[in-house]
Amino acid sequence: MSSPAIPARLTAPDPGWTVSADLVVVGSGVAGLSVALRYAELDPAASVMVVTKDVLAAGSTRWAQGGIAAVLDPGDSPGEHLTDTLTAGVGLCDVPAVRALVTEGPGALRRLMERGARFDRDARGELQLTREGGHRRDRIVHAGGDATGAEVQRALIEAVAATRIDVIEHALVLDLLTDADGHACGITLHVMGEGARDGVGAVRANAVVLATGGMGQVYAATTNPAVSTGDGVALALRAGAVVRDLEFVQFHPTVLWLGEDATGQQPLVSEAVRGEGAFLVDKTGERFMRDAHELADLAPRDIVAKAIMRRMRETGTDHVHLDGRHFGADKWRTRFPTIHAVCLEHGIDPVTQLVPVVPAAHYASGGVRADLYGRTSVPGLYACGEVACTGVHGANRLASNSLLEGLVFADRIAGDVHARRPRPGPPVPRAGAVTGLVDPRARTRVQGHMSRGASVLRSRDSLAEAARALRDARWTPVAVEPRTESWEATNLLTVASALVAAAALREETRGSHWREDHPDRDDTRWLGHLDATLSEEGIIMTYRARTTLPQHVEADLAGAGLDPAAVVALYDTALAEDLSEVGDVTSLATIPAGQRAAADVVARADGVVSGLAVAEGLFAHASGGRLTAERHVKDGERVSRGEVLMTVTGPTRDLLTAERTALNILTHLSGVATMTARWVRAVEGTAACIRDSRKTLPGLRALEKYAVRCGGGVNHRMSLSAAALIKDNHVVAAGGVAEAFRAVREAYPDLPIEVEVDRIDQIEPVLAEGAEEILLDNFSVKDTATAVTLVKNRARLEASGGLTLESARDVAETGVDYLSVGALTHSAPALDIALDLRGA
Repeated sequence: MSSPAIPARLTAPDPGWTVSADLVVVGSGVAGLSVALRYAELDPAASVMVVTKDVLAAGSTRWAQGGIAAVLDPGDSPGEHLTDTLTAGVGLCDVPAVRALVTEGPGALRRLMERGARFDRDARGELQLTREGGHRRDRIVHAGGDATGAEVQRALIEAVAATRIDVIEHALVLDLLTDADGHACGITLHVMGEGARDGVGAVRANAVVLATGGMGQVYAATTNPAVSTGDGVALALRAGAVVRDLEFVQFHPTVLWLGEDATGQQPLVSEAVRGEGAFLVDKTGERFMRDAHELADLAPRDIVAKAIMRRMRETGTDHVHLDGRHFGADKWRTRFPTIHAVCLEHGIDPVTQLVPVVPAAHYASGGVRADLYGRTSVPGLYACGEVACTGVHGANRLASNSLLEGLVFADRIAGDVHARRPRPGPPVPRAGAVTGLVDPRARTRVQGHMSRGASVLRSRDSLAEAARALRDARWTPVAVEPRTESWEATNLLTVASALVAAAALREETRGSHWREDHPDRDDTRWLGHLDATLSEEGIIMTYRARTTLPQHVEADLAGAGLDPAAVVALYDTALAEDLSEVGDVTSLATIPAGQRAAADVVARADGVVSGLAVAEGLFAHASGGRLTAERHVKDGERVSRGEVLMTVTGPTRDLLTAERTALNILTHLSGVATMTARWVRAVEGTAACIRDSRKTLPGLRALEKYAVRCGGGVNHRMSLSAAALIKDNHVVAAGGVAEAFRAVREAYPDLPIEVEVDRIDQIEPVLAEGAEEILLDNFSVKDTATAVTLVKNRARLEASGGLTLESARDVAETGVDYLSVGALTHSAPALDIALDLRGA
């Protein structure tokens, strides 16, 4: 007998009641409550509803011990946080998403503190910062020593209580409602007896946000609470949404070992314990992490978990130990009171004894595929927090980035929903959707097979056995009644099936996915994502390749504020202009196929260099990774004629084929940096900054603005949506500058507003409206000085139009904040740079 299909809809009674809301959020952890609070702030008149499976405080957030990672130390930087995150993600992080996380994270954390969250501080009142695995800086804030999640949850619940946000507790979400256009328009749910409403009902809404947390209960042993049954991922699959990278389940390396038969939620021993100096030892007392990674016990979690599993296998034991005896009693009780109490509860005194630990399922790095604003592939359906796959975590989440992700993307989702204000139509039934339920008695079997076959250690055989067991679990000899237990079992089986399918397909070891039969990372075949969708035939997997850039180049581009995927797209466009299907015919005819050489990239003139990582990436991309480079200088450095900037080594044919395309980019960007440096020198000693405009070449804006920064300048608007700039034509269209200003403020309350003026008498009315920045267009030096006196620091001032290098200092000395020079990117001459072949 064949197994029944995975249900596309859960069998459930028709809704017996219906309520409506502008926005419904499913889940009440840091992600869900932050979305609801931010949306309520943006639109105080809106009706916002939060649906949660238990009480508001029962999700995963309150169990988070370690803290929240954010750049708060002046010695730290978003670039370093980004690099640490990319390193942990092993090539699969989405760089723009990570950049959003690390740059917007500090502000999101401060807003959380404004909502009442209280974090641990030192005697001076400064936030205490600690370090966890994979971080090279102290950037983790914590509360109550090791009770960060509980404090965050407390603050958010109290903030929600002070609003009009409606809450439905004890409610299990069932399925998504969609209109005739496939737009999300609500959910069905079942409210259990303790809830405000009983039985199956529906919430009609203009947008739906999934913030349902993780799916750790798919395994027999996990750090996740009982409510983490993958409900959001399963709902998304049934709704037709794309789910990405489910194979990357992070196993926390240090979970309190309670015996070989322990199941369910297990006590976590926070990574912060190792961050404060505790270390791992095997049964002989050997510190085995010293030889496993340069960061030893503070290596990324996947590396620590794998090292523990290897040592357990080598020594024939079922756990290792964490040694924190040197902390002393006071530190255990004050810095880690929760862990200390849990250990004592289980008969272990960490002050005098080793703490037995073992890896257990902890966090899902994959989930419902979501973009930079939390939008899924189903219009009107958003995902936030652990249920989502924004690309922030890649193949392995960096410690303490999870709560931060919830905060940052919650703000982005609320802003996007508010800006779009969708109005979907009424729900329509999905014709032909297969319904069904899994026998609740299969739950423990599913968990057992997942822990045996798809846990930390995986192989083709173990995954095949798990897949067979999951197919068998779909069949039941009796009718299954619709109730909470059967809905949860169905969700678990759905998620487990997709996870096993992805893990079986990815034949490599990367991040938190460890294949014993494929122990190495394979960028040639597997540098990409696995997307899962649900069809009548079952789970369909689709591979989406990423770039072929070396990881250090990708990290350098990201650290420079560039999107590696966009840079690769530029490579492809430029290479397509140079190469047909035949290729570089001259190199093919004159150079033997096996010949290799080295070539020096040399400056032919004095200047400032910019774009070396971009050029190195092009050499690697154009050659399929056969060309490698060594950079001898850094972007932004002043170079002299004859100086070697970079040496490229590899097949001679590939070198000469990629030469012109790489030099086109490198000479242009270095020309922009060189011209910018001349302007910066011209105003040196004044308070004015040189900045660019949007006068950039199509497709090169991000690169050209990066080159401006290399030359010592600063950037103005990246796009028409980055800030509002009211110019003369806007004033005419709106009927006046005041009318234009008010219209922008009403439509986009959070955006900065700049106003361009061309006469002195226009300044005072603009100031009266509250302009934050005034652009003085084609003002003389005398009028610029008058404007500075008139404004008296009530707004920032930019001088633009008619500027020259000769007049730059005079303008800067008037006291303006910026000199805007469109020529920096529009007409900068290229810096002469060449590639010299050393020989075969």
